[in-house]
Amino acid sequence: MNPKNPKKSIMGQQQSTAYDKQLVALGRVLQTMREEENVDVLIEMTINYIQNEFEYQVIWMALYDRLEHRLLGKGGRTSEGDNPILKQKIILNPGDIMEQVVIQQKAVGVPDLREETRAGEWRKIAQKLNIQGTIVFPIRYKDRCFGVALLGSHLWGVSPKSDEKARLSIILGGLGAALFQIEMAWQRQLIKRPHEPLISLLGQVRHADSLDKCLEAVVEETHQFIKPNRTNIYWFEREKRYFWRRLGNRAKAIGLTDTNVQSASGITVADVSGFYQALISEQIVSIGEAHSSLKADITGKLMNLIRARSLLAAPIIFNNELLGFLAVEGTEPRIWQEEEKQYVKGAAHLIALVAPLAEREQTIQQIKIDQELTAGITRSIYSDIDWKNTLETTGKALCQRLGVERFILLINNVDFKQFEVAYQTQPTNRRGIPTVINNLNDADLKLLEKSQDVITIENWNEDFRLTTWREQFLELGIRSLLVCNTTIGQAIEGILIVGHESSRTWNNSEQEIVKVVSQQLGLILHQWQLEGYTKTQEEIYQSLQWSLSALQNITNVEQLQRSAGEQIAKIIQCPLVVFVNWIPGRYSGRIIPVIVSNQQFAVNPSLAVTLESDFLIQSALAKKGIAGPFRTQDLPPATRQWLSGPGIGQVLVLALRTADDHYPISCLILADEAKRRWSEQKLQVLNTFVSQLAWARRYLMVVNNLTHQQQELENLNWYKQRRIEELYKSVGLGVAKLNELSNQKDALTSLRYQQLLRHIGSAISAANPIIQEEKWRLSIKDELISLASLLRRSLERMDKLIKKRRLWPQVHRQGNLNLRGDIIKLELVVYDILILSARRSQEGGRIDIWCRAIDNIESAVRTPEANSLLITEPSSQFLEIAITDSGDIDPQLLADLQITHFNDILAPSTLTIPPGLHILICKRLIQQMGGQLDIYQLEDKRVVSRLVLPLANIE
Repeated sequence: MNPKNPKKSIMGQQQSTAYDKQLVALGRVLQTMREEENVDVLIEMTINYIQNEFEYQVIWMALYDRLEHRLLGKGGRTSEGDNPILKQKIILNPGDIMEQVVIQQKAVGVPDLREETRAGEWRKIAQKLNIQGTIVFPIRYKDRCFGVALLGSHLWGVSPKSDEKARLSIILGGLGAALFQIEMAWQRQLIKRPHEPLISLLGQVRHADSLDKCLEAVVEETHQFIKPNRTNIYWFEREKRYFWRRLGNRAKAIGLTDTNVQSASGITVADVSGFYQALISEQIVSIGEAHSSLKADITGKLMNLIRARSLLAAPIIFNNELLGFLAVEGTEPRIWQEEEKQYVKGAAHLIALVAPLAEREQTIQQIKIDQELTAGITRSIYSDIDWKNTLETTGKALCQRLGVERFILLINNVDFKQFEVAYQTQPTNRRGIPTVINNLNDADLKLLEKSQDVITIENWNEDFRLTTWREQFLELGIRSLLVCNTTIGQAIEGILIVGHESSRTWNNSEQEIVKVVSQQLGLILHQWQLEGYTKTQEEIYQSLQWSLSALQNITNVEQLQRSAGEQIAKIIQCPLVVFVNWIPGRYSGRIIPVIVSNQQFAVNPSLAVTLESDFLIQSALAKKGIAGPFRTQDLPPATRQWLSGPGIGQVLVLALRTADDHYPISCLILADEAKRRWSEQKLQVLNTFVSQLAWARRYLMVVNNLTHQQQELENLNWYKQRRIEELYKSVGLGVAKLNELSNQKDALTSLRYQQLLRHIGSAISAANPIIQEEKWRLSIKDELISLASLLRRSLERMDKLIKKRRLWPQVHRQGNLNLRGDIIKLELVVYDILILSARRSQEGGRIDIWCRAIDNIESAVRTPEANSLLITEPSSQFLEIAITDSGDIDPQLLADLQITHFNDILAPSTLTIPPGLHILICKRLIQQMGGQLDIYQLEDKRVVSRLVLPLANIE
């Protein structure tokens, strides 16, 4: 006790005792809250505490319903005792004080609740109970609002003191924490644990002695765990493609006594194809309130069939084969939980594991049958010589095993891009497919080549694979089929097709047996192809052997082409073989049809082919080897005018080439239908054969050309020889008679006669060596000739032409030298060169003749004016005569004169006709005399004819 102020000390002690009581009461309530699990008891405890510890005339507590966004009254206290308004539900509206507290989770004070417009329903209650000062506290924990506490007083503007406010926050916070724990425990109880019933199921299934007992256990456990209206297991009938209800829960659910809401006995795949596709894709189908994993139209059909408004279905799949599905069905819309989906999925997997074990005896028996079937086929393949019997045996056995009507084995004809039927079976009242069917499109071919398994088509009306055959097969009644490449993963040699007239599903064992049989039959097809390949090789070898022998014996070009064309048509098997030939230097070619199988492949041989503009000819000349194939519709109109057969769909063209520097003068053209595919093997043979044909044809043409030239020259030489002999005899007789007559005249006339006779005699004597020594070959004499004499006689020979064209020849020389050579031939060569120079010179032009001695024959002079005077040196061995003029000369002639060796004697050239031919002859004669003749053009466009001749030795 304080001696100075005993009254104050007593008050302090009383106040301390009051605080202790408040803390003890608060601690007791909090301790009870931590242990209590009943929400109503917790709320009542909190209300009692507030009533005992605080002076409020109204206490009201409510819980917050998040889904409905409303407050649920849980009780309280009023000055009038218990009141029904404390249990009522209050809807929260935007802007209300209650909504503000719930959302912001902060306490709100109201001075007079009777006048507060935002109080909602509580404004009326406050007016009735005369409540003024009011505080609304949130009941919250971890940012979650569980409800509100309303504390009201009859006094205006009452607000709690700080210690009161702290105690209220503590007690309401403890209530919020307790409500949180209760809610967590409640949610944990609500969460379903699918592993527990699945573990229970495993134990039940292990002791079941049949599949039906296993299915019954699954249905009962599933129905108990999920609690739907119905639980069913539907089994899948593959051949008829429908689901039939195999088992359902025995206990009837409430409200299911009406037969109209009983489970569906069966579901046809055609009615709900989308549902079936989802199941085979191993998807869980979930249909509930405002949700469906299927399309709207499929959902409606399915729910009408099973007579339900909610569905959860899981596929039963083993080894990629659909056995059926497990379904839980509800007559009312329902939101399916994830745990329920996981359980149904696990239960369906469990059934999938059990089903094959329950049917293992039947499976083993079927495996034995399949082994016997494949073994029998293998024995037939390796023992039966008649492969048709093997295919017949295999087809019957496989159709019986699978319960189908169609067995079709196709061979891929690569050359013609089509499939041919090797063998097929069909019912007696059904048509078979044609012996030849169209090729598949690129996408389907790649699908067959890359697929490692059998391609299954359950209903071709709904499946759009193999679209090329789809319509044709559907017309024959084939609705479902198995298709397998006989060489899986490789290029297609053959295709095995097993077909059924109605839609059906193919299980794994059926697919596997077809796959095995197709590979075995692939051996037969491969053997056929090897035999066909060998036979083709033999035919090609025999054809090549015969053709090469024939090419060596044929001496006529047209006969050679005709015979070769027939062999090409036989090897390549095409209906049109045409040659286009042309003469070197001509602008058009001649069409020579060799093989035309029918009028559909006819060409117009009367038309000429313009070489420079024809597409096919230019394509052949531009490429070494075979050009094409070219589609007919892509060819220009000019080509299609002569290649006019309506049956022609594509064309190959090949130039007959020999060496690279040889000019082709013929093209081979092959044509066939648009769908034809050319064998690479045969095209290689064609290339080789045409190359040999080109050489043989060239050889014949060269031989014929040379033979013709030889005959012409022989005829000409014989004719000239005989005429010169007659002229020699005739003139000789005339000279003899003139000599006799000359003795009878006077002396002057006799002298003139004698001079004329000596001149004629000299000319006759000059012709005698030609007759005697140069009958069939020229003879080059080694004679001396004066340069001055050579130039004088050459100019005298062309004196008449010089005067006619008023030309001005000018000789630039000094001194005179003697040359060695054949005088007559040398004079003719110089004369010919001067004649050519004079003819190309303009009228009144100038011709310069430059002469000089040089050391060797290679000393070329490009500017004759540089040494206009002839300088004689002891070391000089040759004489250069350069004849220059300002005339025009053909550039091609100059280019051809520079060629020392002609590779292609059939190619057009300026040296085969005058004046080039005459210049070439002069060059040969000068070379035989040890000299050289060149013609070239200077930079100022003057033409130089350079003649180099050996000088005579000077002693």
